[in-house]
Amino acid sequence: MIGESRRRIEDARFLTGQGRYVADLIPAGALHAHALRSPYAHARILSVDVAAAAAMPGVALVLTGADLAAEGIGPLPCPAVVQTIGPLVIPDRPALARETVKHVGEPVAFVVAETAAQARDAAEAILVEYDPLPAVVDSRAAFAPGAPRIWPEAPGNRAFRFERGDRAATEAAFAAAARVIELDLVNNRVHAAPIEPRGAVAAWDGTRLDLLLSGMGVHGLRRQLSTVFGLPEEAFHLHCPDVGGGFGMKNFLFPEHVALLSAARRLGCPVAWIADHTEEFQGAVHGRDYQGIARLALDDQGRFLALHARMAADMGAYCSAHGPACPTNSVSTAIGGVYAIPAILLEVEGAFTNSTPVDAYRGAGKPEANYLTERLVEAAARATGLDPIEIRRRNAIASFPYRSATGMLMDTGRFRDNLADLERLLDREGFAARRAGSEARGMLRGLGLACFLETSRGAPQEWAAVRFAPDGMVDLCIGTQSNGQGLETSFTQIASAWLGLEESRFRLVQADTDRIAFGNGHGGARSLHVGATALVLAMEKVIDKARHIAAHLLQVAPESIEFAEGCFTVTATGAALTLDALIEASRDPQDLPEGMEPGLDAEAKNLSDLITFPSGAHAAEVEVDPETGAVTLLRYLAVDDYGSLINPMLTAGQVQGGLAQGIGQALLERIAYDPASGQLLSASFMDYALPRAEDLPDLAVYFGEARTQSNPLGVKGVGQAGAIGAPQTVMHALLDALRPLGVTHLDMPATPESVWRAIRAARAAA
Repeated sequence: MIGESRRRIEDARFLTGQGRYVADLIPAGALHAHALRSPYAHARILSVDVAAAAAMPGVALVLTGADLAAEGIGPLPCPAVVQTIGPLVIPDRPALARETVKHVGEPVAFVVAETAAQARDAAEAILVEYDPLPAVVDSRAAFAPGAPRIWPEAPGNRAFRFERGDRAATEAAFAAAARVIELDLVNNRVHAAPIEPRGAVAAWDGTRLDLLLSGMGVHGLRRQLSTVFGLPEEAFHLHCPDVGGGFGMKNFLFPEHVALLSAARRLGCPVAWIADHTEEFQGAVHGRDYQGIARLALDDQGRFLALHARMAADMGAYCSAHGPACPTNSVSTAIGGVYAIPAILLEVEGAFTNSTPVDAYRGAGKPEANYLTERLVEAAARATGLDPIEIRRRNAIASFPYRSATGMLMDTGRFRDNLADLERLLDREGFAARRAGSEARGMLRGLGLACFLETSRGAPQEWAAVRFAPDGMVDLCIGTQSNGQGLETSFTQIASAWLGLEESRFRLVQADTDRIAFGNGHGGARSLHVGATALVLAMEKVIDKARHIAAHLLQVAPESIEFAEGCFTVTATGAALTLDALIEASRDPQDLPEGMEPGLDAEAKNLSDLITFPSGAHAAEVEVDPETGAVTLLRYLAVDDYGSLINPMLTAGQVQGGLAQGIGQALLERIAYDPASGQLLSASFMDYALPRAEDLPDLAVYFGEARTQSNPLGVKGVGQAGAIGAPQTVMHALLDALRPLGVTHLDMPATPESVWRAIRAARAAA
């Protein structure tokens, strides 16, 4: 059962229109909300006149920042914990702007009406008088002397300074190096773009606030709402239905959540808000936006001695919930990748800019760390003349356990084996003929490869419970949460194998603060190795309790009974009782050992804070039209290690989804702002290009297995890996294609225009 490819249980309802999302669950009679957003990147608010809007048909309420302040509603918190050099500046972020607006799309007012159309129309009638201010939308430009100052408490627009690693050892290694590679790298700002935009329905029953939302972790949001409203956590009920993708973006408390709850409490009726995609581009969060200088020191044999990165991380206008942690803590866990680099120094400065806040997006720091590491390694291969596979094999970590220069203790890995498997599958010998075929058609062909190291865990600790319902079903209550990755299937496979009951007997219960005692939701590819471990611990309690009941009924010692395939068997005699029989017996106090409470229900908390280390070696082939700059991705191969596989089919699907997002970042996706006005230039899918089916070849995924000892299932997180490995792989293939023309550097996204301009510049310089 565990290890078998099974089609997803949840797909039956998703593909037949039976899924239920927030927009499907708006109650009859609910009012609808719309946010009025700032058209300016930076401006003082001189006045807000809502009188005309409040008088329009159907309008029930118009909220402003002053109204929320009068209600005692506080700013959105930033609970990120980062050990910075000096203070971490966290400016107040009101749910509705008051004195100033700091980015295009910042909510200024919130209109509630009988219909969404009425709310939108009324929002357009609000008169806001702005006094525009100078704006800056690039992190390095924000640090420049004379840049517009965004926050009085942040001189030079610096949110923080962060450093991790051994400075003395790193500087000494560079001083002794035979060769130093240096690159100026940009990890482009992108948008998660889940198929279901954010949405929520708020309600007030006179004593408690209820929030139904499209989210990824309800307990953390409840803690933050408790702070914002100054109420105990028990005053809030948060729950999620089906979630149409999150990719990190839906882990956070947003201004709209706060305004919705305030409106529902004021009006005493449900209030719904569903974002459109332009609102998502403007007002949700963005990802990545990490740029700076990275250096790699090598000896005369091509062995890595040290890595040093000095990076600027854009926070946007505010510190979002986990924003400061992604470019600092998260990057530091994965920088250096799969390589044995004795000394590493990471320096990061956080920048405030007049842009949408930046926070976690699939990988959250690990893609940035691997991108800069692998771009350096590839440049080192070219500079030394070493084969790209050989330089990686020569420097890959080979013995375990291994502690990295930033303190990560890796228990296992197959870094060199991944490379060997990739080389076997790649058919490098045939590439020359494939390249010649492309050249005969006037095209350029390139082959590139890269490795990646994921450090997956997300928040430590998780909770789970097993509850035997009166209808014969077994509820698997989990504190982590599915937002599309197939947990109903994988958790059911685990439970069926562990308890020996049919898969159809299990029901997943999640994302509800009234039904789940504790939970850290999903994020950081944590659901299996942290969440399923909690479930295993709970199931072991069920088995232990059932064994004692069986021993009591069969008049033997508990240790003389073995459990396998849903049956408790006395080793010596063969007498047996099924788990189903013991479920029934557990409800009758007469069948229980003295002092035992009725029922087999059990819960457990996984207190582990261990990280797992998925890894892989990827390769891509591209073809470039030198006349137009158009890039076609012809082939993609991935050889990955995720430890033990619960469901290989689901694992492959997770990898392929991540690869599509990583390929999109490499070739297509970029959030763009006008540098002078701060206007968002990519505010819709007319201007922000996601990869389509025609942009992707078959994504061939192969698995090796290095089982981890960090959890009883031996699993490693898979959810983020594809997005971590793909960007540098594609860029290396593209640079390999363009190198004969003299192009040696490109930043993402490698759009046809940017490739064409690079080719023209190289030809002009030749």
